[in-house]
Amino acid sequence: MTIDLPQPIASYFLADRGSSEAIAACFTPDAVVRDEGHTYQGRSEIQSWKTEAAAKYVYTCEPLTIEQNAEASVVTCRLEGNFPGSPADLRFVFHLAGDKIASLEIAP
Repeated sequence: MTIDLPQPIASYFLADRGSSEAIAACFTPDAVVRDEGHTYQGRSEIQSWKTEAAAKYVYTCEPLTIEQNAEASVVTCRLEGNFPGSPADLRFVFHLAGDKIASLEIAP
């Protein structure tokens, strides 16, 4: 199933298949990511977050649906991999600033 994602979000999911540097480039310089009870601020911390996740887990992430309003885009994704609880459907809440991501919260 293919869904129509805003360009910054589509870039994020494409970059997620590649390097942590590519992921960090999807964000504004002072962006914030919240995942698994931790908060990461700025591209450097976001890059480290993705590097650590890639070292621990091998996974795929398939966007299934998107809900958009004036404040956020919420993408529900199916994650499958070698992590506890796989497969899992997670919500990715994106706040955009132009063509970059200003914040992302990943939650069940």
